Amino acid sequence: MALNTSADAPIPVGQVSRLIGGWIDRLGSVWVEGQITQLSRRPGAGVVFLTLRDPSHDISLSVTCYRVVFDRVADVISEGARVVVHAKPEWYAPRGQLSLRAAEIKPVGVGELLARLEQLKKSLAAEGLFALDRKRPLPFLPQLVGLVCGRASAAERDVLENARHRWPAVRFEVRNVAVQGVRAVPQVIGAVEELDAHPDVDVIVVARGGGSVEDLLPFSDEQLIRTVSACRTPVVSAIGHEPDTPLLDLVADLRASTPTDAAKKVVPDVGEELVRIRQLRERALRTVTGLLDREERGLAAARHRPCMERPQRMVEEREEQIDALLGRSRRTLGHLLDRADSELSHTRARVVALSPAATLERGYAVLQRADGAVVRAADEVSADEKLRARVAEGEFSVRVTP
Repeated sequence: MALNTSADAPIPVGQVSRLIGGWIDRLGSVWVEGQITQLSRRPGAGVVFLTLRDPSHDISLSVTCYRVVFDRVADVISEGARVVVHAKPEWYAPRGQLSLRAAEIKPVGVGELLARLEQLKKSLAAEGLFALDRKRPLPFLPQLVGLVCGRASAAERDVLENARHRWPAVRFEVRNVAVQGVRAVPQVIGAVEELDAHPDVDVIVVARGGGSVEDLLPFSDEQLIRTVSACRTPVVSAIGHEPDTPLLDLVADLRASTPTDAAKKVVPDVGEELVRIRQLRERALRTVTGLLDREERGLAAARHRPCMERPQRMVEEREEQIDALLGRSRRTLGHLLDRADSELSHTRARVVALSPAATLERGYAVLQRADGAVVRAADEVSADEKLRARVAEGEFSVRVTP
């Protein structure tokens, strides 16, 4: 709608801005394709700011969207990615600025593939197929290695040559399959299941020599992932090179960065093992030698003890102690006997001195009545009573006179 304006009758800038905003509002939502040149995600903010650029015309537009919209594709897009945005044009009248309010963002080309893979990855991870506690350790020295790879491929050559260089006795059970295209998934699954059922296969290696994202898609197939997860035999994934990360790397028991790296991780190096064995033997020899030296020194120290050099010395020392104890016991017993004899002599002398016989020997006599009672007082006898007198040398009869 044309406006009637002239140099004499202009309209204000604000009115022009409002009119532009009205025209833009009538556009409604549109799908826009472009390349992300700037991306701003402020921590805690609920809105994400992007700059969408058209490389062919060098034109850029500001895009805003809620964080919940951006988080759906945050894992697969970054600055430089091509995207398709479903957005509504908005006009900010105070600044006269045009922007887009995005309601949906979709990656384009490889980004779309990565988005689907990311969604499958989250789904399988939620089921626990990538859990670390499901990983099984590889055998130290596998007797038979199962190898799934392309026919006459560089990956097959790298695995076989490096493994046999490290351990010449290693044996391989090789299954050549298509490693890209529509036949890749069923052939790889069949080879893995066949090797897993083989009773002598100790570990399975799935190898491919890298490629584009599209080429590696078979190794992110959900059916293949579930087949590897159900294997009883440990599986090593050696797909591509260091930056390549198909989903097979996550479900396998061990991820190798390259087929050569897989060969190094599956079998030990015979040279390194010989060096390790030699070191262990030297360590064991040092340990045993040290133990023998310590025991020899202990034995020598024991032999140089006085009791071991002259065992009779202990007998001699004990003999001297016994002689000393015997002498001491004899002296002690002699002293005891002498003291007992002296005490006995003194006791005997006291007994003799205090005995009635000694008193009689000094001229005393003991008068006894006819009934044997000893006369102790004069009034105990009567006149003409006959008494018996005992002296030191015998006895005789006496009569009491008035």
